[in-house]
Amino acid sequence: MNGVCGELPEKIDLCAQARKDAIRNAPDRITVSGTSYFVSNDGDDRFDGLSALRPWKTLARVSSAELHPGDGVFFRRGDVFRGFVATRSGVTYAAYGEGEKPKFYGWDKSLAKPSLWELWDEPHHIWKWKEPILDCGTLVFNEGEFHSRKLIPSYINGRFVCREDESRLFDPAREMTRDLDIVCFYEERMNTNPSKGQDFPVPQIDDHSFGSLYLRCDRGNPGDVFSSVEALPRRNLFQVRQNDHVTINNLCIKYAGAHAIGAGGSCVKGLHVSDCEIGWVGGSIQHYLGTDPNYPQGGRGTVTRYGNGVEVYGGCDGYTVENCYIYQVYDAAITHQVTTNGKIYLLNNIRYVNNLVEYCVYSIEYFLEKNGGDRDSCISDCEISGNILRFSGYGWGQQRHNTDTPAHIKGWSYENTARTFTIHDNIFDRAAYRMLHLVAKEQESLPALSDNTYVQTLNRSLGQYGANSEVEPPNMPFDGSVEQTLQRVFAESNPTVIFVEE
Repeated sequence: MNGVCGELPEKIDLCAQARKDAIRNAPDRITVSGTSYFVSNDGDDRFDGLSALRPWKTLARVSSAELHPGDGVFFRRGDVFRGFVATRSGVTYAAYGEGEKPKFYGWDKSLAKPSLWELWDEPHHIWKWKEPILDCGTLVFNEGEFHSRKLIPSYINGRFVCREDESRLFDPAREMTRDLDIVCFYEERMNTNPSKGQDFPVPQIDDHSFGSLYLRCDRGNPGDVFSSVEALPRRNLFQVRQNDHVTINNLCIKYAGAHAIGAGGSCVKGLHVSDCEIGWVGGSIQHYLGTDPNYPQGGRGTVTRYGNGVEVYGGCDGYTVENCYIYQVYDAAITHQVTTNGKIYLLNNIRYVNNLVEYCVYSIEYFLEKNGGDRDSCISDCEISGNILRFSGYGWGQQRHNTDTPAHIKGWSYENTARTFTIHDNIFDRAAYRMLHLVAKEQESLPALSDNTYVQTLNRSLGQYGANSEVEPPNMPFDGSVEQTLQRVFAESNPTVIFVEE
C-alpha cells in the first residue's frame, strides 16, 4: 500500500493551528493614499470621523458616507459592529488600534436577551423571539459551542407543508423534536411569478422579509440559558456588489445568513480579501420556487438555502483571497461562479492563496455554466495554492438535504471552460465525501494538479477528475492504489498521500 501514516496528521494539526494563530494575530500593514476615516463603539455619527478621537459609530454611517477611491475606513480593534457595510469602489476597509480584530456580526442585536423571548408553546418548550427578524440560517450559542438545526417547510397552494409529506401541514410543535431546533416563518408578501413550470404563489424572501423566529429550548428561556446567542440573518455583511478595487483586511466577519462578503456583476475588478477571520455563514433561504430538482422523488416545493464566505458571482478580473481563516460555512468558504444565460463572463486573474479552511461544505467552489447560446465565457489565470483545507462535509452545513455533494474543491459538472488553471502545494485534509470534484466539458479546461497532499480515511472517496463531453468521469476511491490514481487519472505530479484512522 502506498502512502504514509504515523505522525504526519499530527504535524498537519500543528501547522493548521499555527496558521490560525498567525491569521488571528496578523499586524495592521494597510496604508491608503486618500482620506482615512475611523469607526468605534465609542464614536458618534455626528462626528467627521477623520481621527480616532472623533470616530463614527455605526455601519449605517459608513455605508452612507461619500467615500472616494483611495480612501480607507478603519474600525477599532476589540469592538463589535452589527449590521452590514455597503462598500464603495476603490475603498479599503481595515482595522486600527490594539487587541483582537474588530468583529462584524450580522444581526442588529444579540439574541441573549431574556426579555425579548416569550414562551409560545410550553409543553414543547418552544420560544418565540418577540421582534421581527430576517430569515435565519441558524442560531449559534456560546460562540460556537452549540448551534441550531433549521427546519424548513415547503410552501404549496397557500400552505406551509412538510417537505417529506406535502399532504401534511407543517406544525412546529410536532416537527421541532430536538433541543435548539428553529423555524422561521414569513408570508406577508408573495411572489406570484410562475417558477419551474408552476403557477402557485410563494413567499417573497429578500432583504425586507421580516418574519417570526421560533426556537425550541428545553432548558428554559434561551436568554437565560446561554451567555451568547447570535442569529445568522439573510444579509451579506460586506456588500461589494459591482464595486471595483475594494480591499477588506484584518477583520473578523461572523454570523451572516447569506454571504460574509458578496460581489457580483459583469466584471468585478480588484477585490482583495486578506488576513480576515470569517465564520458561521449561510443557511438562510435564498428563494422559494416551484419544484425541487434536488429531491430525486421530484414534485416537492423547493426551498433553496445558500451562503458563502467570500463570493464573486459573475465576471471578475483580479480577485484575491489570501491568508484568511474561514470556517463553518453552509456552502463554500471561497467561490467564483456564474450561470451565463447567454451573456459573456470572463473570470480572470484569480488567486486563493495560503488560507486555512475548516468545516465548510465546500472549501473552494467554482463553476461556469454556459447556456443561452454563450460560447465565449471562460475562467483564466486561476491559482489555488498553499491552502490548508480541512474537514469538508463535517460542519453544520451538513444539515442540508443533498448531503453527498461536499468536496474540498467543488467544480460541479458544467462546461467550466478554463485556461491556465493550477492547483498546487495545498493540503486536503479529510472529507466526508469527495475530496475533489474537478470536471469540465473538455479535457484542456481541467486544472493542472501538482505537489498537493491528500489526507483521508482508507476507502472513502477521492473524487472525480475528467472531461464529461461524452460521459461523466467516475468517482474514484481513496484506496490502496490512490497514489497511482492521482498520477494516472488526475494527472497530479508529485502527490503526497496520508491514510488516517476513522
